[in-house]
Amino acid sequence: MTVVDTHCHAGNSWFEPIESLLFQMDANGVEKAALIQHRGVFDNSYLLESAGRHPGRFAVVAMVDSSEPDAPDALERWATEGAVGVRIEPTERSPGSDPHALWKKARDLGLVVSCSGGVEGFASDGFAELVSELSDLTFIIEHLAGVGVGAQPPFSAYKKALDLARFPNTYIKVGGLGEISERPSVLHPAFHFDHTPPLIEMAYDAFGPQRMMWGSDYPPVSNREGYRNALEGVRDHPAFKSDEDRDWVMGGTAMIVFGF
Repeated sequence: MTVVDTHCHAGNSWFEPIESLLFQMDANGVEKAALIQHRGVFDNSYLLESAGRHPGRFAVVAMVDSSEPDAPDALERWATEGAVGVRIEPTERSPGSDPHALWKKARDLGLVVSCSGGVEGFASDGFAELVSELSDLTFIIEHLAGVGVGAQPPFSAYKKALDLARFPNTYIKVGGLGEISERPSVLHPAFHFDHTPPLIEMAYDAFGPQRMMWGSDYPPVSNREGYRNALEGVRDHPAFKSDEDRDWVMGGTAMIVFGF
């Protein structure tokens, strides 16, 4: 099994340097990772330089300031330097005559779009229309479509977001169980959560394993269950019914989508 972590952050200001991520990857048998730029940072130099120092291990998903008229040109510059994707929220639109200019630029450059945001944005009719219109652009839905701890049945917004699976150009990331589970008030020696809603099972039923991918959310995951538990919690989750399922979710899908 090739393990790929599709959602990691690194930086020389916020979060941890790339060496901290490499330690966790090496300690846990993670071969490759996608470096996802964090919100508010539009200088992607550190991530690209880090990827350059470790050939073959990292794919970089950049960010640009979508409010600026030259955002599509900025994205092209980062793609020229090696970015394979761009991070955009479902509700982001470009100024000027074409509100989809940045999304279309990503498509024209052959980039993937890693979409961050809340479940309401993913469940919106406007986002579904965008995904339908840009059928040749790859959309990766982060963090189980933004649903999190405290989600309650009937999960209406989440179900509507999962309906995006009807578009074959969509994929979904599943993080560690700490993103969706209630943490025990006392951390006893045996690892467990008090309650985990069936959100991963629902994503599996909608997307299937070949359009799901694991992403740890390192280093924020360190303040939840920790890197190893995030990996093992998804790898061993009963929603994945076979070794083939686990191969896809833990690395196979990402190897194709990110072009490793």
